[in-house]
Amino acid sequence: MNRVAFPKSILQRYRAIHHTPCKQFSDHHKTQFQNAGPVASLLKSRAVIRFRGPDTLKFLQGLLTNDVRRFGEPIGEKTANFPTPSIPAAIIPPIYTALLTPQGRFLYDLFLYKPPTSNTKLDNTGTAPGSVPHDEPFDLFADVDASVLDELVETFKKYRLRSKVEIDSVTNDFSCWQLYGDGLPQKPSHVEEPASRGSNIGWQWFQDPRLFSLGFRGIFPSTIIPPLVEADKFTDEQNYLLWRIEKGIAEGSTEIPKGESVPLEYNLAGLNAISFDKGCYMGQELIARTHHRGVIRKRIVPLRFLGNDGKELGNKVIPGSEVMNTGSGKKVGSVITTLGCRGLGLLRLEEALKGSSALSIQGHEDVKVVASRPDWWPSEWLQDHQQNTASS
Repeated sequence: MNRVAFPKSILQRYRAIHHTPCKQFSDHHKTQFQNAGPVASLLKSRAVIRFRGPDTLKFLQGLLTNDVRRFGEPIGEKTANFPTPSIPAAIIPPIYTALLTPQGRFLYDLFLYKPPTSNTKLDNTGTAPGSVPHDEPFDLFADVDASVLDELVETFKKYRLRSKVEIDSVTNDFSCWQLYGDGLPQKPSHVEEPASRGSNIGWQWFQDPRLFSLGFRGIFPSTIIPPLVEADKFTDEQNYLLWRIEKGIAEGSTEIPKGESVPLEYNLAGLNAISFDKGCYMGQELIARTHHRGVIRKRIVPLRFLGNDGKELGNKVIPGSEVMNTGSGKKVGSVITTLGCRGLGLLRLEEALKGSSALSIQGHEDVKVVASRPDWWPSEWLQDHQQNTASS
């Protein structure tokens, strides 16, 4: 199947946003969203894979950081008392989760979806009565980082052993989308509607499982445009990147370096990617030990890059740049992604949130760095940080 080809006029209209000088970028961008309302982006940075087979849930439950049992029947004797989901399997919301190394370092993030069944028809409220028919194969779809697609599929196949699970890329047939921006509905009920009105396809928007403020996310057949995506509301994926940066959200194995990143430092617990009571999974020991110890000295935070005159500087900083405390000369952390005069950085909280102007880019001391605390952070994160700082 071929992906939808959007009119050039739409692409040209939004391409202009990214050629705006950085000193005007932030205000222009916010005004654009406020005036336009919700917008949608086709996420070309993401791909879709499919897990199929009777052992799918048991296989993923032993590997991933989140609890996948909501997608089906209880797994094994130890979970025999786990309640069967009361909502139909065809409309179970997606979950955000991750695969770690045995040492507890991040490898890949995934959004898991239970696809609608071929003979399940949604009613006029957007719900699907009944459960998954027994004569259909059990499938789960995953929205994953496209830059590591082949490697990710091979990694899961390596752990498959004798499990009855097929793992394939279906990224030519399905696409990942994000609906976001100002003016989103408070309730997702009228957003979760069939992708094709009057059909039994049933592909839907779902509230982003990480944060409500991120909007809605969905997997849709590549031959259709999702519902609620009007021609003048389709925008480049870089706008979604900026939307995430402003909220301090990293995504994918490029922004969360695989094999070395500690998931809790990248706020995966606060983004609903980790279950602390699901039982064993690969890499659990480090996660549980760090969580119960309660000491997270570094976290991902939003960054702004300024000149000595206080004006925003665009395209002066690249990922991997080190952030220094100008006064002490000590390293505070590093930049993991940038877009114009904005970025994300993994910084020591003790230095990052002081509110001083003492942070700069190593080798470019004329580029000042301002870190901020996202408004969605739980208050206990700062309390724990202050207590640890006082006792150290």
